[in-house]
Amino acid sequence: MDTATFLPQLHQQAQIQKDIICSEFMELPLATLNFKPHATGWSILECVEHLNRYSRFYLPHCERTLASTSTPPTLQPVRYSWLGKKSLDLVNPSSTKKHKTLKHMNPHNSQLTPNVLDEFQQHQETLLRLLNTATTADLNKKSVPVEFLKLLKMRLGEALEFLVLHQQRHLQQALRAKEQALQPIGLVI
Repeated sequence: MDTATFLPQLHQQAQIQKDIICSEFMELPLATLNFKPHATGWSILECVEHLNRYSRFYLPHCERTLASTSTPPTLQPVRYSWLGKKSLDLVNPSSTKKHKTLKHMNPHNSQLTPNVLDEFQQHQETLLRLLNTATTADLNKKSVPVEFLKLLKMRLGEALEFLVLHQQRHLQQALRAKEQALQPIGLVI
């Protein structure tokens, strides 16, 4: 896929994710936002806080890479490294396989408020701006460090796609938590 197709698709998905926060979560009461589907499950706010933690790391690195990358001479295909493919497979929203998250990225049992949703929206504005800026950048430049081992680098395009797919995966999880929180409690007879 070339950049002329790749970036608009990511931009559209990121905008949809921003809209989901507004339409699905902003008006919910705090009790619903903090409802856990089970003891080890994440609440809506924990899902979104997890995404905020990743955005706090990756967005500044993407921004620095965009500021230092040169404009490619023509439309280029988006290429993937083995690390990029592996990272994207891990966060693929269609995968049902669960993965353990790093301790400092795990918000489980955090005391969270709806401010988490506002922070996500701010990060999403930054991501949308970066996706617009990326139209004049070399997406195949390898300079975005991987959060768990900063010596490893992802390509800029891989990092942007990673953020969008990772968000999609955990927003689906948050929507499932909402659905469970709003289910009426049945009586067992």
